[in-house]
Amino acid sequence: MGYGPDARIGARSGGEKMQSQIAIDCKQKSVSVNQGISGQNISGSGYQDKPIAGFEKLWVWQKAHQLMLEIHEICRTLPRYERFKKRDQLERASSSVPDNIAEGHTSYYYKDKIKGFNIARKEAGETQNHLRAIQGKKYITSKTANNLMERYEEVIRGINGYINWVRGKLSSKR
Repeated sequence: MGYGPDARIGARSGGEKMQSQIAIDCKQKSVSVNQGISGQNISGSGYQDKPIAGFEKLWVWQKAHQLMLEIHEICRTLPRYERFKKRDQLERASSSVPDNIAEGHTSYYYKDKIKGFNIARKEAGETQNHLRAIQGKKYITSKTANNLMERYEEVIRGINGYINWVRGKLSSKR
């Protein structure tokens, strides 16, 4: 096996070639997966939508991510003059919820996990506040706002549950 910018990483185990090969382009410092576990080419197959990172398997991340996508769609309908006001704040706050859940989940130390989830919880609350603001300005209906608020409450409950679970693990280590 050669070393260089276009080297392929592979392994032979018991005469069988590893089905998943990863091409590493050292010049661009990017990694691309060309084949799935069964050996077929997965580019454009929808495989990218499947959970691949640990945090993506968390239902709380999935719900927060879905809410973020919905809120970004709502933000597209806001007037242009709200672009750098409520729209930007709402997009950033809603994006921060799944971002911080992912960061907290992938942290190695328990205290860092708790910190990430606490930030996610605060961002969820901020997102709820921005939703009420755009409801008050009549950009979304009360029904839409209430639905999103209830779903964020569910995410906050999930975050609280995860924090309590991590705290239990932390106290059992002492």
